[in-house]
Amino acid sequence: MLQYPDLNPIAFTIPIGPISIGNMTVGPFNVHWYGIMYLLAFVSAWLIAMRRAKAPYAVVDKSQVENLITYGAFGVILGGRFGYVLFYNFEEFLRDPLWLFRVWEGGMSFHGGLIGVIVAMIIYSYRINRSFISLMDFVAPIVPLGLGFGRLGNFIGQELWGRVTDVPWGMVFPKALPEGLARHPSQLYQAFLEGLVLFVIVFWFSAKPRPRGAVSGVFLIGYSIFRFGVEFVREPDLGVALIVGMTRGQLLCVPMFLLGVGLLVWAYALAPKTAQAPKA
Repeated sequence: MLQYPDLNPIAFTIPIGPISIGNMTVGPFNVHWYGIMYLLAFVSAWLIAMRRAKAPYAVVDKSQVENLITYGAFGVILGGRFGYVLFYNFEEFLRDPLWLFRVWEGGMSFHGGLIGVIVAMIIYSYRINRSFISLMDFVAPIVPLGLGFGRLGNFIGQELWGRVTDVPWGMVFPKALPEGLARHPSQLYQAFLEGLVLFVIVFWFSAKPRPRGAVSGVFLIGYSIFRFGVEFVREPDLGVALIVGMTRGQLLCVPMFLLGVGLLVWAYALAPKTAQAPKA
């Protein structure tokens, strides 16, 4: 088995303060790796979006990418937090409503973030007078690398580890209870599958003209399959009961998969063959 490397979740400290503001003292300021991973996620999304905006028939031009990423960032952060509270820890919110706003204590949900991005893209598509589905096809390939960075943040922060295992690459996480047991490094599985592999698949698929909705469908199907599979070796969230034998993550992937299949059927069999951007 492997021992978890001695990684400090704090990347560096900004030596400013302490500063007194009324009755509150702030500083010095710790910069966490998790925050840096979010920054890398948004930077990678911006770079890929700028590349995709160069395509002849892209629904977003380079001048609109900055606003697109801003809308998406608000959707990810607000939706991810609200989703985590609603799907995984609503009881804590009822006990302490202000906990919703203490995001530094952890707790973000991909499925909530996805809903947040969908809402943000509905608003943005209306603002720039573009088809919502075409905009989501544009956005889908820029998402997976950000997911991968997020999972690396989970690994560094020692959260969302896997179930106990005897595989040779099982890892002992010091914060995991009971102590001393080797577990699947499921954060790394997800970083590889949901991040790198899904990016390669969706980016490759989007590099040729596709019917409207097809790229979004491939993203939804790919993510739901990878997430559903990794959930078998990921430790279930504490206090979240299984439903019909499935974890909460698996359960949320079912409608996501069905929506992806529905989009592909609609794109190739029911809708007019409206091509997406030919190159990305």
